[in-house]
Amino acid sequence: MNEDKLNSTGSAPGAAKRRLGGYLLKYGVPLVISVGLCWLLFRGDEMNPARMWEIIRNECDFGWIWLNILFGLLAQVVRAARWRIQLRALDIRPSFSELVLSIFGTYSVNLVFPRLGEVWRTGYIAAREKAPFTTVFGSMVADRLADTLTVLLILLLTFIPAGAQLSQYLGQNGGVFAKFGAFISSPILWGAVIAALLLCVWIFVSFPENKIIRKLREILHGLWKGFAVVVKMPGKGMWLLYTVLLWGCYIMSLYCAFRSFPLTAELLEVHGLTALMVCFVFTSVSMGVPSNGGIGPYQWALIFGIALFSADIPGLTHEYALTFANLVMGVQTLVLILQGLLTFGCIAILNRKNKL
Repeated sequence: MNEDKLNSTGSAPGAAKRRLGGYLLKYGVPLVISVGLCWLLFRGDEMNPARMWEIIRNECDFGWIWLNILFGLLAQVVRAARWRIQLRALDIRPSFSELVLSIFGTYSVNLVFPRLGEVWRTGYIAAREKAPFTTVFGSMVADRLADTLTVLLILLLTFIPAGAQLSQYLGQNGGVFAKFGAFISSPILWGAVIAALLLCVWIFVSFPENKIIRKLREILHGLWKGFAVVVKMPGKGMWLLYTVLLWGCYIMSLYCAFRSFPLTAELLEVHGLTALMVCFVFTSVSMGVPSNGGIGPYQWALIFGIALFSADIPGLTHEYALTFANLVMGVQTLVLILQGLLTFGCIAILNRKNKL
C-alpha cells in the first residue's frame, strides 16, 4: 500500500511536468515567435512610432479599410456555408448561425491559443449536434486541406508571371533563401522523413492488437470518414463555388487594404494583379507559421512582398511598408477581439436560453 502511494505521488509530478511541457510547446513557442518577429520589426532605426502615426493619419483612406474588414468577415461566413455542405453529407445538421459562430470563434481562439481554434469549433459543433468528435474533426481537416491546396494552386499561378521578378530580387538578397533551399532539397531530410513514415507503417502492421494501435485506428477511421465525404458528398459544385468565393473575398480584402494608402495603390497601378497576388500568397503562407493570429509573420511576409515591387515607386520605403503592414495586422487583430467577444456572448445567451 505504501509502495502504491509512493508510486502515485511520484507519478503526479511527472505528469504535471509533461502537461506543462505540452502547454509550453503548444502556446509558448507561438508566443515567442510572434514576440520575436515583432521585436525584429520594431527594433530598427527606421521604426519611428510618431512618423508611422503621421503616415496613417495623413495618408490612410479608412473607407477602404472598412471594405477590407467587410470582405474579411464575408469570407468567414462563406466558409461556414461551405462547411455546412460537408457536415450535411455526414448527416450532421447544425443551424447556419451556429456554424457562423463556430467559424468566428475559431479565429478569435487562435489569436490567444494558436491552432486550438480548429479543435474548439469541432468540439462546439460535435457537442451541439451530439455527433462523433472525430467525424466532425475529419470534416474540418478536409476543410483546411482544401485551403492548403487552393493556396498551392494560387502560388503556382502567381509565380509563373512573377518568377523573373522574384529571381532578380533573391539574386541580390538571397543568402538566407539559398541556405533554406539547400535544406529543403537535402537528401538527408527527405530520407529521415521517409524512414519515419515507414517506421509508422511497420508498427501499425506488426502490432494490430495493441491497445494504443487499436485506439489510433478508431480515431483515424473517424477522421477518414469526415475527410473522405468531400469526394462523394452531394453539392460538390456548390462547395467548389463557395471555395472560389471564399478565396475571392480574401483577395478582395487585401486589395482594399492596398487601395487605402496612395503609394501601395500606386504599386497596384504600376505592377497590376501580379504584385497583389504575390503579396497575397506570401501572407497566406505566413499564416501557417505557429503564431498568435499571424502577428509577426504576416507583417514580415507583406513587407517582403512589397519590397519585390517597390524599387520604381518613389517614397515606398521600408518604413512606409512597415506602417502599412502594421495597420492591416492591427485592424485585423482588433476585429478578431471584438468578434470573439460577440461570438462568446451570443453562445452564452444561447446556452442560457436552452437551459431555461
